[in-house]
Amino acid sequence: MWILTIFIILAAIILWCIIDFHFGRKHFVRTAYRRDYPKRHSDMELISTGPAFFERMFTDLKEASSTIHCLFYIVENDHLGRQFFDILKQKAQEGVEVRLLMDRLGSFKVKKKQVKELQACGIHVFFAEKPKLPYLFFSTQQRNHRKITVVDGKIGYLGGYNVGKAYIDEDPKLSPWRDYHMRIVGEGTSDLQREFCIDWKRASGEDILNKHGYFPDLEKGAVEHRFFPSEGFKIESQFVSFITNAKKSIFIGTPYFIPSDEVLNALIKALNRGIKVTIVSPEKPDHPLVKEASFKYFRKLIPLGAEVHHYQSGFYHSKLIILDDEFCDLGTANFDLRSFYVNLELNNFTYTQSFVDEVRKEVQKDIEGSTLVTMEKLNSVSISTRFKEGIAAMISILL
Repeated sequence: MWILTIFIILAAIILWCIIDFHFGRKHFVRTAYRRDYPKRHSDMELISTGPAFFERMFTDLKEASSTIHCLFYIVENDHLGRQFFDILKQKAQEGVEVRLLMDRLGSFKVKKKQVKELQACGIHVFFAEKPKLPYLFFSTQQRNHRKITVVDGKIGYLGGYNVGKAYIDEDPKLSPWRDYHMRIVGEGTSDLQREFCIDWKRASGEDILNKHGYFPDLEKGAVEHRFFPSEGFKIESQFVSFITNAKKSIFIGTPYFIPSDEVLNALIKALNRGIKVTIVSPEKPDHPLVKEASFKYFRKLIPLGAEVHHYQSGFYHSKLIILDDEFCDLGTANFDLRSFYVNLELNNFTYTQSFVDEVRKEVQKDIEGSTLVTMEKLNSVSISTRFKEGIAAMISILL
């Protein structure tokens, strides 16, 4: 009898989660703030190692004279996280206006005591995407996955790096960490600032969009680009459009390859019309089941000619698409259902050949540091791996 009772309770919980998620996402999509940005021209610097990224960003933070706005999905409570906090506290004490926004679950290791210390120094601190009623389960799944920094309204950062020692190659299991970030100077920085302000209002209730001094006059730079925000919708259809319009080649770099049916079908059609498709994902996963979740898709794509590579030289966290060697999309969205349907993301579409070529050179290093995934390898996985694949298929949107 007790077994039946437990089964009924579990079934009820699962049913509640499904209903909560369905209606929670439906409500969010219906009420979400929609926006589109025009093409801009900025100077962009590509950064592909954690130590280089933090050295560059920390230097800019230390030289800030008026405002610092930072949004990170993850801030860890380790020596790098504390160094980051110390810089922000020092700047706030110097009179710089500092705002820090962190995802509630992504940055759960940041303690109340640390928040109070930051606030005592004059820093405005809030957590994004707190779990809330009436859609409690959906709100626990939706994450603000963006990583935005804006200094003095003039210098912007966007990409894949969070704040923690793993990102500077100090995680013994995942090091070295391979990722991409951009330093942006020019007119496009105003759009990054606007995105931060929108997320700040969502989390804090404070409207700072029209605050004096946040949007200084900015000069045009050399790289044509456009920011693309997505919030549980838009990015899937955009990726389908990318794939459908490709003329010769598609490169996808992602830590998690879990496409929707629409995106997968678009890739299959691209392969059938002769488009070269290359995918790089990590050999070492950073979360359970995400690697196994990709196998069923690879089994469909490889026989059609797709080249799938598993990155061997550490952990691969790139969020990158290159089309026809002349356009690239780089930002925070992964190639998975969570980014397509749940998370808040921000990508940057780049149209200038010189920057695309710079990215392509780095991508070639990624491919050289990888091994080719074969059908023989995929079809000879263990029974336990097949079991993990089955579990992953059932909860793929939550991975």
